[in-house]
Amino acid sequence: MRIAVYGQKFYEKNIPYLNQFIGYVYSHSIEVHIEKSFFHVLSSFEEFKNLNFPVFSHYKELKTKNFSLMFTFGGDGTILSAITFIRDSGIPIVGVNTGNLGFLATFNKDVFIKKIDQIFNKKFHIIPRSLLSLKTSIMDHKKFFNFALNEIVILRKEMVSMITIDAYINNEFLTSYWADGLIISTPTGSTGYSLSCGGPIISPENKNFVLTPVSPHNLFSRPLIISDHQKIYLKVHSRVKSYSLSMDTRLISLNQENELYIQKAPFYIYILQEEKNTYYKTLREKLLWGMDQRN
Repeated sequence: MRIAVYGQKFYEKNIPYLNQFIGYVYSHSIEVHIEKSFFHVLSSFEEFKNLNFPVFSHYKELKTKNFSLMFTFGGDGTILSAITFIRDSGIPIVGVNTGNLGFLATFNKDVFIKKIDQIFNKKFHIIPRSLLSLKTSIMDHKKFFNFALNEIVILRKEMVSMITIDAYINNEFLTSYWADGLIISTPTGSTGYSLSCGGPIISPENKNFVLTPVSPHNLFSRPLIISDHQKIYLKVHSRVKSYSLSMDTRLISLNQENELYIQKAPFYIYILQEEKNTYYKTLREKLLWGMDQRN
C-alpha cells in the first residue's frame, strides 16, 4: 500500500501521535510519501531528523502513482490546501485533527492511533463532497487551481465603498447585489464564511449551492439556495479597477472586466469518516447546539 502525508504547521505537542503513526507504517511495510514542504517542517524537530521517506511536490505525482489514502495533519484549512494536490485523483482523505474546529478533519488525534487498523482497512464511510468550478473571461488558469471545496468569495478591494455584483442563474438575471461581496458556497462550506454572514447550514448530501451576500445594503437581500446543476454568471462593478476573489484558502485579484462563470465541478473530494461521527453529531459538538449555560 502507498499513502501520502500532508500538513502545514506542526507543533511539539503532536510529536507522540506522529511517532506512533510512523512506527505503525514501518511495521506494516506501508510506503509513505510526504509533501516536500511538510517534510522540511518535520525535519526541523530532533525526533524526525532521520526521516527517510520519499517526498512529492506536484499533484501529478499523486495521480500517476496509485495512492490509496492521503493523511492530513492539521485542521480543515489543511484539508482545503491538500485538495490542490488531490484534485480529481479520487484519493480519499483521512483528516487527523490537530487543530481546533475540524468539520472535515473528523479523526481526533487522541483516538486516531486506536482506529488506525480500521482506517487502513477502510472500515469507515467514504463521504463524497462536491466542489465549485470557476472559469473567467480573461484570466489564464494554467497556474491557478480553479476549484473550491468550501466557497468562492468576491469582495471589494482597496476602498470602503460597496461593489455591485450582477448575478445570473442559467442565463436568467437574478439580481444586482449592492454589498461588500458575495459568497458562493457548497454544502461543505455552509458552516464556514457563509454561516457567519447569515447563510443557512446545508448537510453535505444535499445537491445545492448557496449565494450569501456579505453586508448587503438592502434589507431584502437574503441568502439563496439553488440546485448545484445550475450555472452562475457574475459581473462585478467597482469604483476601482480590481476586486478580490478567494477560493477556499487561495486569494487573487481580478480586473472588474473579468466576468465569472461558476458551476459544479466534474469530480468529488472523498473524506474518510468514522461512522459514529455523523454530520449532525459534528454540528452539535463544534457549534455547541443544544448547549445551555443554565444546565
